[in-house]
Amino acid sequence: MSLDTFAISALADELSDKIIGGRVQDTIDVDEICIGLEVYAAGRRHYLVLCADASFPRVYLAEAKLRRGTAQPTQLGLLFRRYIEGGIVTAVTQPPWERLLHIDVEGRDGRLQIIAELMPRRANVLLLRDGIILDCLNRVGPDDNRYRLSLPNHKYLPPPPIRDQLHPASLTALDMERLLHNAEKPTIQIRRLLPGSILGLSPLLAKEIAFRAVGDARAKVADADGAALYESFRELVTPLLQREWQPGIGSIDSVAAEVSVFPLRHMQWGACSSISGAISRYVGALSGPDAYRAAKQPVQAALDEAKAKLLAKAASLERNLKDDCDLELLRQSGELILAYQYAIQAHQTELSAQYDLDGPALVIRLNPDRSPLSNAQNYFRRYEKAKSAADALPALIDETRLEMSFLEQLESDLQTAANWPEIDDVIQILQARGHWRGKQVRRMGGGRQGPLRVVSRDGYIIWVGRNSRQNEAVTFKRANPQDIWLHARQVPGAHVIIRNDGRRIKDELIAEAAAVAAWYSKRRGDSSVQVDYTRVKYVKAIRGAGPGMATYRNESTLSVRPQDESILA
Repeated sequence: MSLDTFAISALADELSDKIIGGRVQDTIDVDEICIGLEVYAAGRRHYLVLCADASFPRVYLAEAKLRRGTAQPTQLGLLFRRYIEGGIVTAVTQPPWERLLHIDVEGRDGRLQIIAELMPRRANVLLLRDGIILDCLNRVGPDDNRYRLSLPNHKYLPPPPIRDQLHPASLTALDMERLLHNAEKPTIQIRRLLPGSILGLSPLLAKEIAFRAVGDARAKVADADGAALYESFRELVTPLLQREWQPGIGSIDSVAAEVSVFPLRHMQWGACSSISGAISRYVGALSGPDAYRAAKQPVQAALDEAKAKLLAKAASLERNLKDDCDLELLRQSGELILAYQYAIQAHQTELSAQYDLDGPALVIRLNPDRSPLSNAQNYFRRYEKAKSAADALPALIDETRLEMSFLEQLESDLQTAANWPEIDDVIQILQARGHWRGKQVRRMGGGRQGPLRVVSRDGYIIWVGRNSRQNEAVTFKRANPQDIWLHARQVPGAHVIIRNDGRRIKDELIAEAAAVAAWYSKRRGDSSVQVDYTRVKYVKAIRGAGPGMATYRNESTLSVRPQDESILA
């Protein structure tokens, strides 16, 4: 599967319309062969993917926020962060008839150019400054290609130009007849003949031309009529030359097989609203909640094991708390031994006596090698020790429940984790609190993610802590006492702060921030979530609990529908 020159032309048009003039706010290593850019243009965020996949190289706008899929950033990713982040996209162009896309960026250190080479098996994404390669995803040395080296600090050489092919705009019916007549063999398929003879014709387009002319996508030259083939050619190519794109996906037996910007009749056809939309559907999601499913599985297993242990511990402690009969029996046994010490014979092994006049007799075991006084003292020591343990049980139960609540918060952190550092935060906390079995996992590269900062339409700054560590930061380090604090009621989730800059905070803004708090909570999937809000001065950290655990008072409650932070912008 590959994008032909017309599909790349459609991409150039779409990107020119969407991201020209936009600022690159973030760069993301989607995986080892894909780089992502978050571009803010025309009041919205766009997520551009540049992928050097050898089987399907592609550039497109993803439909959802991209997730970093590498534990360590690539070398090219680091250079993108240094040179591209903060830059302005100034142009998106395609060299004529080439499967190349050029994206020009005005960065902090001057003009740079991103080049996506979208040829299967030779796919690449390169970063250039003044025509010199800074780095690329797929380095090509002299052992691979003596003519075109793709290495840092080397001058960029474009692919060799296409020569001796007919221009589709000037192709005539006579030219088509000549192509058929001059074919090496009458058994050669049209889908193989036309792409090597006419500029911009991919095998897919040639198959569609053959199908419309002959009724068989694999028709041979001997089967074709020149005039019918030319008419099919004009029918398909004329709109493409006028840049009238009709993007969609061709499928075989309901399985996506091709991405095209012209309708396909030789297979099942599904139209899409854009070429990016078609590519997104074809490749599947590189983002969204399942993007890190495999990475999250061992962490979830550690959480499940830790929660099971805490549940068993809490159950055991609560059983001991309720069962105080044994404790009283120890004290009563000691007192009865003292009361009957003169009646106890030497080497006697048990004493039977009533503690209550109307109660049953207690059978008390004695150590025959000890005196009655020594036996009584032994029972009193056991009683005091058991009593001290029982007195500590409520605190131990509270501590266990608190740790369980924190693990549930960590589980919510893991579910909403959108990149490797956020998953890593959960791993590091589990290790620090003794809930990680096996080999210790070192912190992944890429640095810690800070809390989300959003500026509302009215200019209010809103902080969103998307995990326990970020919650700790926004509430107890960044917030002021008079700021508004929000949190989904009685479930794990984000701490959301509305900064008080001296202006009255409108109820509408509080409701929108509450919707964000609900979105970043364990109840994201519910249609309605209760969210509490109060002043930061009424929020207190829980002593001895995990980071971000807090109690609060003087709260009010709203019922809201969960929505992400875009509601604030």
